[in-house]
Amino acid sequence: MAMMVFLASLLPAVLMSECNQDDIDCSDVYNSGRTVSGIYSIYPAGDVPVSVYCDMISSGSNEDKGGWTVIQRRMDGSVNFYRPWNQYKRGFGNIESEYWLGLENMYQLTRNRKYMLRVDLEDFQNNTVFAQYSSFSVEGEDEGYKLHVSGFKDGGAHDSLNDHDGKKFTTLDNDQDSDSDHNCARRRLGAFWYKDCMKTNPNGVYVWGQYDIYGGIGNVWSSWEGYHMGMRSISMKIKHVP
Repeated sequence: MAMMVFLASLLPAVLMSECNQDDIDCSDVYNSGRTVSGIYSIYPAGDVPVSVYCDMISSGSNEDKGGWTVIQRRMDGSVNFYRPWNQYKRGFGNIESEYWLGLENMYQLTRNRKYMLRVDLEDFQNNTVFAQYSSFSVEGEDEGYKLHVSGFKDGGAHDSLNDHDGKKFTTLDNDQDSDSDHNCARRRLGAFWYKDCMKTNPNGVYVWGQYDIYGGIGNVWSSWEGYHMGMRSISMKIKHVP
C-alpha cells in the first residue's frame, strides 16, 4: 500500500519528465503514444517549456479522442482568480487542480495552428454538459488578446460564449470591455473576454452552487443554469485540428 501511494505521488513528475521540444501541445503528446491524462511539458513558443494538464479523452466521438490542452480549470475554489493583467498574461494556479494557462501561451499556441475548443461543465447535482466550438484562437497582446470563437456544437450546455467572440481580455487593472460605465472584471470579480458584461464568467468567484448576490459574480454559464448558479467544475480545453 505504501509503495502504491509513493508511486502515485511520483506520477506528475514522471509525466512531466517525458517531454519533447517538438510537443507544441497535448495532441503532439498524445500522438507520440503518451495517452495517460496528466501533467506534461509542452513548448507553445518553441523553446520554453510550459507545464500543462493534458486531458486524453479516449471515448465518445472521434473528435473527442486525442490530447486536449487544458487552458482553464475550476474545480474546488482553491485558487483565487481575481488577479491583475500580468498574471493572466503569464498564467497562474496549480496544474494539478485549478489554473489558468496564460494569455500569451494561448496566443503562441493558436497563432500558427487551428484549434477547436471544448468547455466541460458540472453542477453540484452531478449533472454534466459541454459546449464545443470548431474554431478557437487568441490574438497577441498588441490586440488585447482578442478572442475568436465560432462553430458552436451543443452538448447540453447551450451557447454562452458567442457574445464574447471578438472581445479583448479585461482584468481588474486593464479595462478593455465594451461597457463604457464599468470595468466588467471589477464588476463581476473575475477576468474574461467581457462584452458588457457577460453571458459566462468562468473566472468569477467560486460560489459553491446557487447564490443570491446581485451582479453575476459567480463562475456561471448562464445559458445552462442561469446567472445565479455557480458550477462545481468548469474546464476549457483546446485541441489541434489538422
